[in-house]
Amino acid sequence: MYNLVSFAGIFMLIAFAWALSTDRRAVNPRVIISGVGLQMVFAVFIFVVPFGARFFLIVNNVVVRVLDSASAGTRFVFGRLALPPGATNEMGEESIGFILAFQALPTIIFFASIVAALYYLGVMSRLVRVFSRVFTWLMRISGAESLCAASNIFVGVEAVTTVRPYLKEMTRSELCTILTAGMATIASSVLALYVFILQGQFPMIAGHLVSASILSAPAAIVMSKVLLPETGRPETLGVEVTPHYERESSVMEAIINGANAGLKLVFGIVALLIAFLGILALFDSGLGWAGGLIGIKGFSFTTILGYICYPFALVIGVPPSDAMEIAKLIGERVVATEVKSYQDLAVLLSEGVLEHPRSAFLATYALCGFAHVASLAIFVGGIAALVPERTKDLSDVGFRALLAATLACLMTAAVAGTFYMKGSILLGGQ
Repeated sequence: MYNLVSFAGIFMLIAFAWALSTDRRAVNPRVIISGVGLQMVFAVFIFVVPFGARFFLIVNNVVVRVLDSASAGTRFVFGRLALPPGATNEMGEESIGFILAFQALPTIIFFASIVAALYYLGVMSRLVRVFSRVFTWLMRISGAESLCAASNIFVGVEAVTTVRPYLKEMTRSELCTILTAGMATIASSVLALYVFILQGQFPMIAGHLVSASILSAPAAIVMSKVLLPETGRPETLGVEVTPHYERESSVMEAIINGANAGLKLVFGIVALLIAFLGILALFDSGLGWAGGLIGIKGFSFTTILGYICYPFALVIGVPPSDAMEIAKLIGERVVATEVKSYQDLAVLLSEGVLEHPRSAFLATYALCGFAHVASLAIFVGGIAALVPERTKDLSDVGFRALLAATLACLMTAAVAGTFYMKGSILLGGQ
């Protein structure tokens, strides 16, 4: 029954976006049909076709093996601090518990260098161009936004540089799509962080995070084009665009640059977590005080967002008994980043709060994206630095793109929920 709810939820989310569209008559049905169709094809391959399920199981195992390799460097640098809970090193020292800064965040540096090497070798470039061609041909959108959306499956804000020559002449709808695609997906470099957080409670998490990022790319295009439909004439409409890359001179230089970029990302995540979690705590203390005056205990901003997101949790197919907990995670992600939400999901799983395995499965997909206020500032600021003359347009479409990205992540969760099967090998036989 819940699978049917998830299926209906796909179209309810699109209808909600259409109701908020800037121009309902300009919405292109082809974008919606082809976008949903692409998601369905991907989902059938991932969840239904035995070969597809086994393929993503292999992907999961590869990511886990690579993650284990990444821990060698962190253990050498940080020693006992880098040991995950329950682990013991060669000298017999035991872990002192989970420490995000010393155990999870350093893996970003390792994965960033690996991805940079794969780009230098042309592996990532070929994958990006395949997805870009599919989006351009099926959805009839501009080659530039197709290429950027495809790049965002694998990398983060740096994906914008692949279409740098076209940014100046892009329409507002194209800019919205680029922002949405960036916030609705995750970078492969931070995928390792989420795997580290949830692997103990969700062994197959890596495969699901990879599939979520793939599924969210067409969802981002759909939601963006519904909320802000194309009314202009894009310069690269229906044209395949070649990625704009500044290629390093050697694979070693690529690894070094990737590691440096990963280090910057780590410091950026740390800064955002410190700032936004501190601000959220301050805001919650004020709301808690105000709630106490009127006799409401535990009143917080997360609770407010939970009530706002509660209908959406039900729409994507979360069982009612778990819907409020999942809704709080979705709402929390908007202000406190997906890192905090995934950490709280891990706590819910470890404490056995969620009654249905389906709830954690859907939350994994719904949270898989940079759809939060901090990320919006990063993407708008990053693109504005490349094309300062488009700063006003980027600012104008920014919050609409954030809404589109949030709805895209929910749409991806609804698609995944449509094909949820307890016996799937991607769910560890749950």
